[in-house]
Amino acid sequence: MNKFDLRLARPYAPQQFAMLNELDRDVQREALRLRVNGEDFEILVPVHKTLLEVLREDMGLTGTKHGCELGECGTCTVLVDGRPQLSCLLLPIQLGRSEVTTVEGLGGTAELTPLQQAFAELGAAQCGYCTPAMLLAATSLLRQEPKPARQRIREALAGNLCRCTGYVKIVEAVELAAERTSHG
Repeated sequence: MNKFDLRLARPYAPQQFAMLNELDRDVQREALRLRVNGEDFEILVPVHKTLLEVLREDMGLTGTKHGCELGECGTCTVLVDGRPQLSCLLLPIQLGRSEVTTVEGLGGTAELTPLQQAFAELGAAQCGYCTPAMLLAATSLLRQEPKPARQRIREALAGNLCRCTGYVKIVEAVELAAERTSHG
């Protein structure tokens, strides 16, 4: 038996591996004022929590999705001061007085935005998991460039992975929304 095998065979007391209860640990918390979807919130959060965790767990805004939590899939995209940002890589304490927009803040409850309507009409969302992030990235693009070229749309959406579509319907939906809003 090698040294490694001997270590595995040794019995360990269960208390050696016991996890500390979250409430028993001394966790630094900060009182923060966040502006989310046009509303001001005061919230006490552990300083280690990401914006993604605070939005979903503490504020109940579950439209922002958990994905890779490494900044690679784009599923957690929100708008910070109108620009797409990965909420899994941001700490709320970094935001200062920035405006955060989640998918819940895009349109009113009674009607869809032209972009949301185009996504629905063209079947641009299949499972829907990436859709909030796609909508937010496309919203930012259309605010900057009301009539973007197809290549520019692809570039703007490049950081958002979708496993269900070939992106064709998504790009077409952004084009349709751009066409409708530039004519109306």
